Amino acid sequence: MSGVAVALLLFAALTQTSAEVRGIVRDAAGGEPLARVEVTLAGTSHRAVSDSAGRFTIAGISPGEYVLHVSTVGYRLLTKPFALSAGEVKEFEIVLSPEMFRHTERVEVTAGLFEPLVSSSPSERALTGPEIKNLASVLADDPLRAVQGLPGATSNDDFNSRFSLRGADYHRLGLYLDGILLHAPFHMVAGEPASGSLTAFQGDTLEAAVLLPGAWPSRYGDRTGGIVDLRTREGSRLVRSLRLTGSASNSGLLAEGPLGRRRRGAWLASVRKSYLQYIIRRTTDDPTLAFGFTDAQAKLSYDLSTRHSLSMSVVEAISDLDRARARNRLGLNSVMLGDYHVTIASLGWRATLAPKGLLESRLAFLRESYDNRNRDRRSLAGGRYVEWAWTGTGLWSFSPAASLEAGWSLRRPRDNGFRNWYEFSPFAVQRRDDYRGRAVQPALFAVQSWSPAGGRVRLSAGARWERHSVGPLSVLLPHASLGLGVREGTQISLGWGQYAQFPEIQWLFARIGSPGLLAERATHYLAAIEQQVGPRARLRAEFYSRHDRDLLFRPLLEPRIQEGRIFNPPLDAPVRNSVRGYARGFEVFLQQRSASRLSGWIAYAYGRARLREGETGTHFAADHDQRHTVNAYGSYRVRPSVNVSARWSYGSGFPIPGFLRRDGGTYFLAAARNEVRLKPYQRADLRVNKAFAFDRWKLTLYGEVVNVFNRENFRFDTFSGYHPQTGRAFVVLDKMFPILPSAGVMLEFEARQ
Repeated sequence: MSGVAVALLLFAALTQTSAEVRGIVRDAAGGEPLARVEVTLAGTSHRAVSDSAGRFTIAGISPGEYVLHVSTVGYRLLTKPFALSAGEVKEFEIVLSPEMFRHTERVEVTAGLFEPLVSSSPSERALTGPEIKNLASVLADDPLRAVQGLPGATSNDDFNSRFSLRGADYHRLGLYLDGILLHAPFHMVAGEPASGSLTAFQGDTLEAAVLLPGAWPSRYGDRTGGIVDLRTREGSRLVRSLRLTGSASNSGLLAEGPLGRRRRGAWLASVRKSYLQYIIRRTTDDPTLAFGFTDAQAKLSYDLSTRHSLSMSVVEAISDLDRARARNRLGLNSVMLGDYHVTIASLGWRATLAPKGLLESRLAFLRESYDNRNRDRRSLAGGRYVEWAWTGTGLWSFSPAASLEAGWSLRRPRDNGFRNWYEFSPFAVQRRDDYRGRAVQPALFAVQSWSPAGGRVRLSAGARWERHSVGPLSVLLPHASLGLGVREGTQISLGWGQYAQFPEIQWLFARIGSPGLLAERATHYLAAIEQQVGPRARLRAEFYSRHDRDLLFRPLLEPRIQEGRIFNPPLDAPVRNSVRGYARGFEVFLQQRSASRLSGWIAYAYGRARLREGETGTHFAADHDQRHTVNAYGSYRVRPSVNVSARWSYGSGFPIPGFLRRDGGTYFLAAARNEVRLKPYQRADLRVNKAFAFDRWKLTLYGEVVNVFNRENFRFDTFSGYHPQTGRAFVVLDKMFPILPSAGVMLEFEARQ
């Protein structure tokens, strides 16, 4: 037999016995085909990379037992054992879950790529898990810093996770975690106005973050500037996994897995420890940086039956400032030791009333306490906030085109605190503030929604009633929104609503406050037009007007030039409902969302926020008024194991609060307020994620450069007094991050399915 004939016979035998594996890889969050995913047979040289349609093929495989190994950066490692017989062609549909998405074997399809996560909301910006991870920063791992990058959000402070929105400062924004309005869930030095902050829970435990900048639905209450709705994910019901992370500033551990053999529930637990303070102590004696924190978070979910489920969650966070090594450099009223402790615990119940109803209820406990001491370990300030909250909602669908949502909440906050001031010679202590009080805040809401004309029209109308036991104060707040699909891919949205925010207990019972203070009020008007650009992108323009009244302010607190002379303010300047004003502007942004292609947005916002103080007749720009803001973000998976993302922010500058004028580099008291502004803020960050996949575990390296172009930015720190004869004012500005490289690592271990 000739050599050619032998070769042909061998080839025919191989083709009859060799097998083939092929299939498609999809994103669990929406079902988009995933390109650039590496598919291998563990322990062999067989390998393929999915194409632009998510498809892969591995041919020439000998019969036997194998483990399919699927990995790409930003997604959970997947392993799947299988057997191949001679000549068999095995098809797979692989569903990969993003790292910050609940682990699932099926695609979770939504009504649309940019469909609102909050029904009846005419304006919404949402972050998915991967976006939260990339924007949270390797250095901070802070989910609210990710929200700062959304269109419309304004933050010119590298040290602070709190931000402003359309000229409204953070105290007017409502931060919700799984439906519970939080109070102050931060790592920070409490009682210090210039303190920085970090969010007290980890981004790895969140599934989505939603920003509602205006005319939000009636389910949210007691805030007038905007809403941030954070939603935690449940643990994996498929496999147990362990994730270890470490960076230049902190390390963490996250574990999750199913409950029981029948997998009727799941658990998730995480802990994070900062060791930045230890690094600082060995490298510098700067007393402003000796700050550290520890936090832990856990969630348990369990299905009692096919219709009833329970969930329990807890967050414990402790932060401390220890500047004892710099004791000799501190003033008598400077904080040397500061502790802050946050607890958030909740128990939730959910019942499905098939096929048209849903009931949810949640009981929550919030606690915050702090203790600040000076260089002599004497008390400077301290306090304790405790709140019990009970919420419930019901949703009933009369038909596919009509639904009613209604609910209630009952909050019982209790707060107490004090602040001391020490005189050096002769030694004396003054109690500058001392308060103690409690309140009861019941609320009811209802929202009726309709979607006639095949969903091309969306109409909702609702109202919220709230009451505060101190006063007593009671408000009725209507809301309405309209969405029109004028043509294919084009949507017009209109929204209107009234909102109220009751004074904090501190202001109701403090020496400078009064139980007679009114609720702050705001009326929102909103109009937007959105055009879909291709299958995965949108262009949106949004116009807004917000009218504020009865805002809390201390009109006699700040020194100024009045009738040609210096006005020296009293120490006990009272709080009044004396400010009203407006915020107007527009935002336009282009956004694309894709699991395989370029994903991100570029947004420009123009706004004006002007206020009038009624007691003195002063007109001024709001403290967070900023004319021009640009936020841009982009992320692209260039290879199966490499993802590159970048963020750029620009702000034309906030006012320096107070009655000031600037002459060169010197400040003086003035007759007009907020006329001097900080220089424009600008920062670009670059991040690269590199993954290495092994048989049963995955290693991901994170490299980041903050402030790539080494832009010099400043923030306002404190007003340190003035010269009584010349009127020269002393303003302290903090220099923010220079160019700052950082790196992190994540090890992920997962049990084989």
